[in-house]
Amino acid sequence: MKTRRAYLAATAALAFAFSATQALAQKKYDTGASDTEIKIGQTVPFSGAYSVYANIGKTQAAYFKMINDQGGINGRKINLIQYDDAYSPPKTVEQVRKLVEGDEVLFTFQLIGTAANAAVQKYLNGKKVPQLLASTGAARFNDPQNYPWTMAYNPNYVSEGRIYAKYILKEHPNAKIGVLYQNDDMGRDYLAGLKNGLGDKAASMIVGEVSYEVTDPTVDSQVVKLKSMGADLFYDASTPKFAAQAIKKLADLGWTPVHILDINASPVSATLKPAGLDISKGIVSTNYGKDPGDPQWKDDAGVKAFFAFMDKYFPEGDKLNTINTYGYSVAELLVQVLKQCGDDLTRENVMKQAASIKGYTPSLALPGIKITTGPSDYRVNKQMQMMKFNGERWELFGPIIEDSGPAG
Repeated sequence: MKTRRAYLAATAALAFAFSATQALAQKKYDTGASDTEIKIGQTVPFSGAYSVYANIGKTQAAYFKMINDQGGINGRKINLIQYDDAYSPPKTVEQVRKLVEGDEVLFTFQLIGTAANAAVQKYLNGKKVPQLLASTGAARFNDPQNYPWTMAYNPNYVSEGRIYAKYILKEHPNAKIGVLYQNDDMGRDYLAGLKNGLGDKAASMIVGEVSYEVTDPTVDSQVVKLKSMGADLFYDASTPKFAAQAIKKLADLGWTPVHILDINASPVSATLKPAGLDISKGIVSTNYGKDPGDPQWKDDAGVKAFFAFMDKYFPEGDKLNTINTYGYSVAELLVQVLKQCGDDLTRENVMKQAASIKGYTPSLALPGIKITTGPSDYRVNKQMQMMKFNGERWELFGPIIEDSGPAG
């Protein structure tokens, strides 16, 4: 009997020791994570010509304060360290090095801007530090084979281009397309996506491609050239300043093609108001999130929660500014990724979980839109809905369109 008791006691002791060891083993940390803290770093243009984007960082800092007030994530508080890079790539390099080597963050989050992210992509991948949910949509930031530590948040410009191609093939199959594009990664990606989506019809449908440099004073001559080529669909892959110029020039010329405008140039305040709301009527673009200023969402639970958050944590912010809803949505997604990480807060697991999102529905996403990522597809937002400007605001129409093409 004694032998049996001793055996049972020994077995129980072993089981307890094993479970205790397991519990300890389940907690895994890299630099920047502990039982009490998750340290993350971000560069934001708090100053300079692009300081309008500072609200992204301000909204996210406020969001993480809300999460911390609620007890954090699995008991850990988020420590967001932010530095101003003034939208200057050399400054971004300096500040990111400081975050990684000085502050020893677990990962970088939402570095803002294509040029800023490009400046540190090789450095962060060399250090195996996640460049997570970067604020850019250039295809080079969704290349898990060559840059496994980089994942962008914004809709991939190539994907967006393919979505426009789907719309054109369905609604305007005989269109003669004239393309205006910014001569950089963004513009070239939009053009590549359009051609890829049109497939073998691209050569016959696209009658002209004209680029401009960001240093050009206007795009008037480019618009005139595309009109002279006989285009009846104007594919405008530009940024707000130049899109506004193009809208004005179309009106001056009395030229009324179908006008497709990329999402970057779609903000009413930055593009359509400066151009003229009346002459912007009928422009087509796309979106993936709810506009808090759209009356159709006044009773929406997600929008109500966003308004309540703004009232309490960012009262000086503009609740109707889509830059703030953008910042909120990215912060919300990061919290989801960190929840999935559990007690394994290694850099490798952070990337693994970011690439293992299955059917996640953000609170401010358009109905029907879900986020799914995979080890070979880092694209976060690849579903969109078309919208048309009615002279006052954007109106959504048609079904959710998904880009099911290749990731790059």
